[in-house]
Amino acid sequence: MAAKTLTRAAIGLLGTIAIPAMVAAQEAPLTIGMSTTPTTLDPHEDSSAPNNATSRHIWDSLINLTGTSANAPELATEWKVVDPTHWEFKLRKGVKFHDGSEFNADDVIASLLRARDKPSQSFASYTRNIVNVTATDPYTIVVETKVPDPILLNSVSRIRIISADCKEAPVQDFDNGKCAIGTGAYSFVSYSPGSNLTLKRNDSYFAGPSHWSNVTLRFLPDDGARLASLLSNEIDIVETLPADGMARVEASDNLQIINGLSSRFVYLGLDVSRDVSPFVKAADGSDLDKNPLKDERVRRAMSMSINRPAIVDRVMQKNGTVADQFVAQGYAGYSEKVEKVGYDPAAAKALLAEADYPDGFSLTLHGPSGRYVKDAEVLQAVGQMFTRIGIKSKVEVLPWSMYSEAYSKGTYSTYFGSWGVNTGETTNPTVALVATRDEKKGTGRYNGGGVSDPKIDEVLAKASSTLDEAQRAPLLEELSTETFNNLWLLPMHYENVVLGAKKTVSYTPRGDKYTLAYDVKPAD
Repeated sequence: MAAKTLTRAAIGLLGTIAIPAMVAAQEAPLTIGMSTTPTTLDPHEDSSAPNNATSRHIWDSLINLTGTSANAPELATEWKVVDPTHWEFKLRKGVKFHDGSEFNADDVIASLLRARDKPSQSFASYTRNIVNVTATDPYTIVVETKVPDPILLNSVSRIRIISADCKEAPVQDFDNGKCAIGTGAYSFVSYSPGSNLTLKRNDSYFAGPSHWSNVTLRFLPDDGARLASLLSNEIDIVETLPADGMARVEASDNLQIINGLSSRFVYLGLDVSRDVSPFVKAADGSDLDKNPLKDERVRRAMSMSINRPAIVDRVMQKNGTVADQFVAQGYAGYSEKVEKVGYDPAAAKALLAEADYPDGFSLTLHGPSGRYVKDAEVLQAVGQMFTRIGIKSKVEVLPWSMYSEAYSKGTYSTYFGSWGVNTGETTNPTVALVATRDEKKGTGRYNGGGVSDPKIDEVLAKASSTLDEAQRAPLLEELSTETFNNLWLLPMHYENVVLGAKKTVSYTPRGDKYTLAYDVKPAD
């Protein structure tokens, strides 16, 4: 297709489709205290919750993934399955990018293929089944998949639609604003990496203008700084309200606590692939001739040494719920066959001895600081629990920007990870976290432990191409059973959503824990 059409069509469906709620625009600014710093504004370079939440302000997707993980129209107004491997999407007419250029099929094709083909492969979990994207007219596209894909709608909801003019642009052109041009509710003003992102309301937004004339996202991974900014009225709403500041917020006449449930699963990952692991040593610090983490008995002993209820209640101050698999009961893929590993340090010591480690060994636990709820403190608690059964543990935490790429590449022996299971089922975390790493297939992008289980790969392939829900359900459960009964990951908890805010605003927390400016409303 040639250059973008300049015909502006009327928006006829706004009254009948699900779109972000907007009301009459106000000349008022909004400042949000974000708990984590994004690594880039390029919406296809690095798939992480901080990046994806930030990008949603500037760019739209074909599908709007709502706070309850439902699929609603956004840049696509309707869609249908043409045959098991072809989906047709009708695109919204009359939408403009922030620079005034018209949105059409060229932009969708460029965006989906760019996300699929990016060298970082960060969105491979979502694009791995896409064979091609073609246009039948300027406002109709067809997505061809390798196999029938039951979660394609959810997958394309993760891909932001950029201007086709920027499809070859480097990351720095997004970070400096040159290509930070979307169709979203806000347009780019300025970006100071590690500090803040300033946005301006898009008064021509197809869903109507947002409440706030200007928005500033301040990146405050330090709990103390984030809390202080809220208490001093510098910020309207903050993510991940520090537990030790709740009493002060509750005592304030001007502030409130906002609570909700999240789908974020937190776990410990283990190097189960290398014969010798770099951060595992003998008890006396000397080198080992084999990797103990490859022994299922050792992994079970480690899991049995963790007092998860105590961590959730005391360390996280009830800002989490104990987990034993990817999803909680009631979600697709929850398995009753997963063996719950309870806290039993005496049995854990016996298992270590049975595995030929009666004197234990030593290891380094790696994790981020300020990315997850009380992440550094949780790791310290786990390290102490490991040490009590004879696994002498050292904890090293790094800023998220330094940690995020390293853990996913398999740099560490034992690492702290998390995944927002926003599909509400188990193929999504399985593809990313435990499927065998294969760049061509788009699997295992965040499989930092090197898990390679043929049964998981086989069941995942079936589950990922089965459209019939009744046939798919037992496959989803089998993925959980195989992952957690083998302890390829050590489950920890699901995070709760806890925000602090001025009483002048209201907000309904999302399951993915994104804090989106256009969903913040003035209080009644």
